[in-house]
Amino acid sequence: MLKNEPKQLSLYSILYNRIPENHILKMINNVVDFSFINKLLEKSYCKYYGRPAKEPELMIRLLVLQYLYNLSDVQVIEEASLNLAYMWFLGINPEDELPHPSLLAKFRVLRLKETTIDDIIKEVVRQCIDKGIIKGTGISIDATHTEANTVKKVPERIMKHLAKKIFKNLEDENGMIPEQIDKDIPNYKEIEDHNEAKKTMKKYLEKTIEEIEENIDLSTAPKTAKIIDEAKQITNSPNFIEQKGIRSLVDKDARVGYKSKTDSFFGYKVEFAMIHEERIITAVNVQNGAYVDGTNFKELYERTKDCGVEIKEAYGDKAYFRKPILDFLKEEKVEAYIPVSESVYRLDDSRFSYNKDSDQWICEMGCYTYKKKKSKKKDRESNYYYFKKEDCSNCPKKEECLNKGRVRKILEITVNTEAFYEYSKFTKTEEFLEKYKTRASHEWKNGEMKRFHGMGRARGYGLKSMEIQAKLTALAVNLKRIAKILLSSTTGNFRISINKLSLCLKNTQIVIGDLFRNTTLC
Repeated sequence: MLKNEPKQLSLYSILYNRIPENHILKMINNVVDFSFINKLLEKSYCKYYGRPAKEPELMIRLLVLQYLYNLSDVQVIEEASLNLAYMWFLGINPEDELPHPSLLAKFRVLRLKETTIDDIIKEVVRQCIDKGIIKGTGISIDATHTEANTVKKVPERIMKHLAKKIFKNLEDENGMIPEQIDKDIPNYKEIEDHNEAKKTMKKYLEKTIEEIEENIDLSTAPKTAKIIDEAKQITNSPNFIEQKGIRSLVDKDARVGYKSKTDSFFGYKVEFAMIHEERIITAVNVQNGAYVDGTNFKELYERTKDCGVEIKEAYGDKAYFRKPILDFLKEEKVEAYIPVSESVYRLDDSRFSYNKDSDQWICEMGCYTYKKKKSKKKDRESNYYYFKKEDCSNCPKKEECLNKGRVRKILEITVNTEAFYEYSKFTKTEEFLEKYKTRASHEWKNGEMKRFHGMGRARGYGLKSMEIQAKLTALAVNLKRIAKILLSSTTGNFRISINKLSLCLKNTQIVIGDLFRNTTLC
């Protein structure tokens, strides 16, 4: 049940007068009206029954402090209990008690749905547009990577952990493990051949599951049955054995992605749209590490428009040089500032995707090209991308993918095509090159979120947790940026006033000097 009580009526609230007016939290509070949050989340609370709940606005303000200063749940409550500026921003009296840190976790999981945080970001941006703080008409879209909060494991180690989980739950639910079931898990570390180790562990796990299903009534052991189903699903995936699928039982949503051909990461990709003039984030999308940049371009664009931004220009790197994206921007009458990628869009996205960072093509089974050759013909210039023979020979879809007599897949990608000829010429003009320089602000924003706001590593596990972290971080850096814009504007106006005052004093001196010169002494 929500309650509405008067705030900051204590005698001790006079201490808040010591907080300077140019403090970042005061500047944020003076511009952004957070009262909409209670109305936004009121349906997730019971209106008439239950214990009085902490106001959603108070909880969101706590989360803003947490992500603004990169604090843990415990740290933000401790700091807010001592820091006068934090107390004032939260709207409480100095002697008031704050919620327990565990309530922050419950609030994020139970109250904050993905769409709710999007709505908060949208409302904050809309308020700033209405007040004239945000005037930009160009959006920049890019993706950055975030490391998972766990390590990636080889398939044989994951299968070992699955076997241990099955035995533990079976013993808890059944009271014992039947003697006919082999409980001696092979030591894969003693097997020198990595492929042989994977085969050994998979064979053992499949045999163990088969023996359990034959000797145990799994209807009486639901937890064991659930883990067995999970183990079957994992091991039956062709991507798992090839180390292109699940790599951790702790964080099952994280995937391996590539920053370059030799530099990989295990985690997630955070793609966001930003008004590059004021560097304000308008929309955020979170996917696993194998996500291909630009797949959700339209969604980010539409959510930016919903904020009230009049989009006239769109910026992106080579990953966004795709025919559907360029055609969409043309239909929207938006000028595209996206450099030409040599790997021009020609293939079916459902079968092949392109990683611009490592300059590699990825097939639907997760195999990467390992080399590229250029070829010049009379009418066109092409790049040939080669998949590995061993990947293609072991692929379950080789019959439908490879041409007759071929031992591996080779992709021919045309560098120059008629469809992009005019646009290619435009990207070489001085106007394009000068405008595209402004996209660098997106890289600054990536660095800011990672260095100062904890976006370099996931706080929790799973895609849902990563979505909440990324969107709350975006909200925090937006508020920080709004305060910076206001401070710059105030400083600029103050300088103008000083200059005007100096000019007035100078003119007064001139007038007084002329008066004395024209006066005859008696």
